[in-house]
Amino acid sequence: MATKTTDNKDNSTTGTDTSSASGASSSKKTASVDNATVDKNEMNNSPLHKFYVSALKDIYYAENAIIEALGKMQEAATTEELKEAFEDHQLQTQKHVIRLERVFKLINESPEEKECKAIKGIIEEGEEIIKSTEEGSMTRDAALIIAAQKVEHYEIATYGGLAQLAITMGYDKAADLLEKTLQEEEDTDYDLTEIAETYINFDAEQED
Repeated sequence: MATKTTDNKDNSTTGTDTSSASGASSSKKTASVDNATVDKNEMNNSPLHKFYVSALKDIYYAENAIIEALGKMQEAATTEELKEAFEDHQLQTQKHVIRLERVFKLINESPEEKECKAIKGIIEEGEEIIKSTEEGSMTRDAALIIAAQKVEHYEIATYGGLAQLAITMGYDKAADLLEKTLQEEEDTDYDLTEIAETYINFDAEQED
């Protein structure tokens, strides 16, 4: 996982612009990122910030859609272990939604959803798996784990990128929240692999 570095970062947000002609001074809100002073207003209007907000809206939509999808996957799963894993991740995803709302607030933006075509496609694929596999079979569980991990990998890529962008733009608190979610997504992906490798894949291979 990418980690945040602070050696070259100054999180101060104040600066002073003094006019020698009039002798009057005025304060200007700035941030120091990698030794470069950036005007906060200019940063909020920058193409990178706009992309960042758009990407947050995308994953905000995705997380809400995943909550519903995990409920369907839990109901369709065969083994209790996988059902519990989906239930646990559904509860965790609800916390991720709340955490994203905090990220929006930290950068002075309102939480909004933007349709995520990528997650819609992945969820539709998972629904097709449920339709095309036999109810009560281990093959269905093996296929559901793969579908769930596709969701996880999309989230891991998104949160990893957003966390690094937050660091670049000086949004340190937002970066901390995003990195916490990233770690939890990676842990979930690992747990799903453990469930599959422990016995589900082997039992599925034995089915006629």
